Amino acid sequence: MDAVLSDYLAHLRVERGLSVNTTAAYRRDLARYAAYLTAAGRDSLAHVTEADVDAYLGAVREGEDGGRPLSPSSCARALAAVRGWHRFARAEGLTDVDPSAEVAAPTQVRRLPHALSIDAVARLLAAASGGEEPVALRDRALLELLYSTGGRISEVVGLDVDDVADGDAVRLFGKGGKERVVPVGSYAGDAVSAYLVRARPSLVSAGAARGRSTPALFLNTRGNRLSRQSAWAVLQRAAERAGLAEHVSPHTLRHSFATHLLAGGADVRVVQELLGHASVTTTQIYTMVTPDALREVYAAAHPRAL
Repeated sequence: MDAVLSDYLAHLRVERGLSVNTTAAYRRDLARYAAYLTAAGRDSLAHVTEADVDAYLGAVREGEDGGRPLSPSSCARALAAVRGWHRFARAEGLTDVDPSAEVAAPTQVRRLPHALSIDAVARLLAAASGGEEPVALRDRALLELLYSTGGRISEVVGLDVDDVADGDAVRLFGKGGKERVVPVGSYAGDAVSAYLVRARPSLVSAGAARGRSTPALFLNTRGNRLSRQSAWAVLQRAAERAGLAEHVSPHTLRHSFATHLLAGGADVRVVQELLGHASVTTTQIYTMVTPDALREVYAAAHPRAL
């Protein structure tokens, strides 16, 4: 099974063009699945039955295989990885049937994405700017760009200087290496310009002193590309300084971007394009009416509401 798994991961990376992060997620999910099959006495995918796949989902949902228990959404992701592997094995003639084809994914509760209010976003972005030091200018530019473009954290930290077009648009590379050009608002454009002129050169010099050079837009204090983990830390520090009680992640800014655009009258198809969603169905979750919005409309429209 190890050889088949290696071939499948190479197929995802080379032929389907999946990103390094997505391929790594498939590797983690399928390594757990392969370990479960081995423990169950299955030494080949040809010996796996539908009952095995169903039992695996039950095991990972409860953590009975020794790993952490998975939520329904994580179980659905794990099943998608399992199905992809079995389809690949069948297409390659390694198995006669796909035992995962009829296995149902666990029911997921459809939740509204968590978005910050416009005021909370403004406080967060203001808290990111702590002065004229290079790191402060970088942090403000990073968070302004995340909110202005709705980009995923991996897309924004993966930007090179050449991907920023005159400060009014950026070229983002999403899942599967798909490229899209997203406009940049004036606040983010000004923040990025200030960072490029007054901060990045000093961070570049730190790397040059170590004999390193990089085209990356956002750099750490050693002159290397800023990591996703470091970008997370930047956001957490800003959220704490802003006094935001709710949990804030890079995806929270992405949700806020979409929610605020739709609330401002943007067409859902335009938001789909800006977010880089392959299907408008994914974007339509942002059009769901929130309980607060229901209450506001009810209070304003019903003659006996007040």
